[in-house]
Amino acid sequence: MRLSGNTVLITGGASGIGYALAEAFLQAGSTVIICGRRAKRLGEVQAIHPEIRTRVCDISNEQDRRDLSEWAAANFPGLNVLVNNAGIQRDIDFTHGIDDFLAGENEIRINLEAPVILSGLLIPHLAKNKDAAIINVSSGLGFVPAARMPVYSATKAGMHAFSMALRLQLAKTGIQVFEVVPPPVDTELNPAGRAARGNYKPDLSPGTFAAAVMKGLENNVLEIGYGMTAGFIHASRAELDNSFKQMNSRM
Repeated sequence: MRLSGNTVLITGGASGIGYALAEAFLQAGSTVIICGRRAKRLGEVQAIHPEIRTRVCDISNEQDRRDLSEWAAANFPGLNVLVNNAGIQRDIDFTHGIDDFLAGENEIRINLEAPVILSGLLIPHLAKNKDAAIINVSSGLGFVPAARMPVYSATKAGMHAFSMALRLQLAKTGIQVFEVVPPPVDTELNPAGRAARGNYKPDLSPGTFAAAVMKGLENNVLEIGYGMTAGFIHASRAELDNSFKQMNSRM
């Protein structure tokens, strides 16, 4: 995949991995559009990078998704790369029944339904442009689930399956489908859960991870991992089961 000369739409692009990828694509010479729910944060990004175009959008909202896709297609006819990055993560304990799940935002709607539908809305437009790509950000937890985050893990496993199937479906359209598989990264994801684990802070910065992702994209690596998740991608079932036991040994 070429890194320059693209027009790239990144969901959840105002912070974390999304923001790091936005900066990386901008530095590589691509036009970058980001969307997110926080107008204030989008304004802060644009103050730092006036070249980045922004739009307030809640991708879990059906009308917002349609409005975003129509706006992007109308205002950026050269749009050729969609990065499905936006997501949330929650600790949910089903020993309490359904209460934990219902008490907060819906990970299924945001992490899985939204990127599936947004991809479907934009594929007809992407197919019109050269060097088109969809980049889905999943997680190592889609390969080795964390028991304390069962729904998040399931949505990321769904993104992995969706990426594999979509890649085959779109093979003749000219749209490449990449999957980015992050390990723990130092972002704003799941602050409540991290606080409960002693304010856990991963050592990996979004910028360092984004640099590795860009290298993988440039080399046409279709499933891009980093550290432990590079191992997960190529692991046997027995190796994944062993990693699951180790990860969840304190449960």
